[in-house]
Order: sequence, then structure tokens, then C-alpha cells
Amino acid sequence: MLTHDLIEGADDAAAFTGLSRRKIYRLAEEGHVPVIRKGRRLYFRKSELEYAFRALERTAL
Repeated sequence: MLTHDLIEGADDAAAFTGLSRRKIYRLAEEGHVPVIRKGRRLYFRKSELEYAFRALERTAL
């Protein structure tokens, strides 16, 4: 179900990815990871984060 794919907030996204909260904010701001903004809240999809990091790994090689 899609609700199981949703992560609320940069703290949870950081825990999911193993990155710092600040790094998540920066990657979202620069457009490197997809984010849904509702007011001041940020939401991320686990599947989109996984895809974005696979793409970033390929370009870093």
C-alpha cells in the first residue's frame, strides 16, 4: 500500500537512508531527492529515495 511507502519528515528520511537530517534537507533543496511539501512539512516516498540513491551511486562511480 502507498501509505507504507510514505516517510514523514527529514528526521525519518535521515534514519531510513543513514544520512544526516541536514544532508537530507540539502539534497531535497538541490532537487537530488524527490520530496512532497505540504506547508512546512516534508514527505518522502521510500521507493523514490531508494531509486534516487541508486542513481546517485551510479553517477559517483
